Amino acid sequence: MNELPVEQHKTEIFQNLEYWNRKPVLRKIYHRFYKLISSHINYNLKGKIVEIGSGIGNLKSVVPQAVCTDIFDNPWIDQVENAYKLTFGNNSISNLILFDVLHHLEYPGTALIEFKRVLIQGGRIIIFEPAISLLGSITYGVFHHEPVALREEIKWEASSDFNPDSLSYYAAQGNASRIFFKEKYLKYLQDWIVTYRKRISSIAYVCSGGYRKPQLYPGFMMPFIDLFDKIFNLFPSLFATRLLVVLEKK
Repeated sequence: MNELPVEQHKTEIFQNLEYWNRKPVLRKIYHRFYKLISSHINYNLKGKIVEIGSGIGNLKSVVPQAVCTDIFDNPWIDQVENAYKLTFGNNSISNLILFDVLHHLEYPGTALIEFKRVLIQGGRIIIFEPAISLLGSITYGVFHHEPVALREEIKWEASSDFNPDSLSYYAAQGNASRIFFKEKYLKYLQDWIVTYRKRISSIAYVCSGGYRKPQLYPGFMMPFIDLFDKIFNLFPSLFATRLLVVLEKK
């Protein structure tokens, strides 16, 4: 686990922004993801809608009222926040959104304790993450720079001497699949109601190349690619590359 300097983090963010602006197909796919996330937001609850780890801040294109946060400041970020030590008051947030963030939390249980503190009763955490299926293991294990780490121990809670102000870089893309789809880890979610849990094939996303890899199809082929998803979604253990989980505070 290596330190991730501020300048390196910002360099990666701005590189992603360049790829984003150059790839209209990727923007369309992410717009779909944001719409899916938005469909699980409970807009009837009082309290702020907050995204943790907003990256280049594109959730606002679908959820304009969202408070976009990250561990480092950027022009499109509303405020700097640390998932382990949020500045929000108790019972002040209605919905927390984590898009490709959970697998960067080395101590997910410690983060969930903090999320529980700031969420109102019945508040939701909406989690969108890589899914590790047969195709997912190839997609993320071979073509992505972050580790999948399926055999690494998940450290659920931090030790008593943990300092949230001194964070090191951590990534384990397989964590969400293990935590939410393996019986072993469900016991850690006793303070939450799992209201939704689904693995999604998203072949259009895989073949888009994401931010950094080459796009494998022209934009006009997206409707045809979508037909594969209708079939492949029937076999999530083989073809899922994304997952969506919604937790509700008991």
